[in-house]
Amino acid sequence: MAINEEITLKKLEVFLSFMELNNLARVADALGQSTVSVHRALHSLEDGLRCPLFKREGRSLIPLHAAYTFAESARRALAECEEGVRKVREMSGINPVRLKIGSLYSLTLHCIPQLVIALKLRRPGLDIDLTLGSNRELLQSLADGRLDAIIVGVQEDEHHAGLVAVPLFQDDIFLAAPLASPYAGAASVDLQALRDDKFVTLNEGFVTSQSFNHAFELAGFVPDTAMRVGDIFSLINLVSGGIGYSLLPGRVRAFSSRIELLPLDARYGSHQQITLLMLSSRERDPNLLALAAECRLYGRRDEVGN
Repeated sequence: MAINEEITLKKLEVFLSFMELNNLARVADALGQSTVSVHRALHSLEDGLRCPLFKREGRSLIPLHAAYTFAESARRALAECEEGVRKVREMSGINPVRLKIGSLYSLTLHCIPQLVIALKLRRPGLDIDLTLGSNRELLQSLADGRLDAIIVGVQEDEHHAGLVAVPLFQDDIFLAAPLASPYAGAASVDLQALRDDKFVTLNEGFVTSQSFNHAFELAGFVPDTAMRVGDIFSLINLVSGGIGYSLLPGRVRAFSSRIELLPLDARYGSHQQITLLMLSSRERDPNLLALAAECRLYGRRDEVGN
């Protein structure tokens, strides 16, 4: 019997996600679609089967016995298709069971471990390589094909042609000061008051260096930069040791109890958008789709937490 053209692998994926999550909005979040698209996919799948899968109770869909029966076959069909894709790619010299992700050092305390754990639960057979570096290094590695995806910070007006962007969360920039500084406990700090102070910052190519420069452009002066370093941990140690102040994102607060992050005056506010970036040409890769879905869920949890 010919299979109706309304029955597609994508619709099977939507159907199985709904059977697992039992909520249109959660399926939409997980797959990066609208609830309307999810509902339409389920309805057209029923049309293609010429058999009802759900009963409607108000705005809810309740799976019928037929849906549970069909789900067993749908899982086998998707698994067989994925296995076929894996074998073909391996024959072509492509290893789809390994995902190479790039990240900033400052995301390794909470964000990256949570994403990796969630991704491994979603795709147990997937091996993950993690590369840490600056924005500039990671973007170049992504363009060269040495990385499959990167999670970095981008400025509010920053755009990257040819890349798909999935935002996770926004991070504010603070004045980083040693615990005994004159500004300890201040509700906000005016950068103009620090014209004669020394600063330390990251090398060019890091998004936090961009934020540093942006804030002082808003303040209208060039800071006295005593030292530039190549990693966030050395920078925190220099600040705590009294070598100079710095400007750092809020996420580094958990790395050290020896510095204080103080809010900047609103005139010098600067933000970073932590974002997943991947090549547009590969956005339908199953492993990258899974990573993007987990990044969207992470972003939703962060919104709820705030």
